[in-house]
Amino acid sequence: MTVKELVEACDFRPVCLPSPDRTVKGAYTGDLLSWVMGRAFQDNAWITIMSNINVIAVASLSDVSCVILSENVSLENDIVETAKAKGINVISSPLPSFETALLLGGKV
Repeated sequence: MTVKELVEACDFRPVCLPSPDRTVKGAYTGDLLSWVMGRAFQDNAWITIMSNINVIAVASLSDVSCVILSENVSLENDIVETAKAKGINVISSPLPSFETALLLGGKV
């Protein structure tokens, strides 16, 4: 499944999709950035409530297919622009992290 297909299938809100055709293979949920950096796999969808610039750096280093901001967390415009420049897909879910992960479990 691609990030674009995931957005449509789960009714998520795209924040920025510079690489919408990126493949999603599994998911990882976590908010401790150093933990995510060492444990998320390439092409995972990363679910978090973190919203600072370091999320984009960790997403890039971990090579996740997208960041899913649960609980309608939003990013400041300058962080969205950085995500676009680095090719990091960011989407938003209105659900808590657990329910977002459950929803993904049946799709990826």
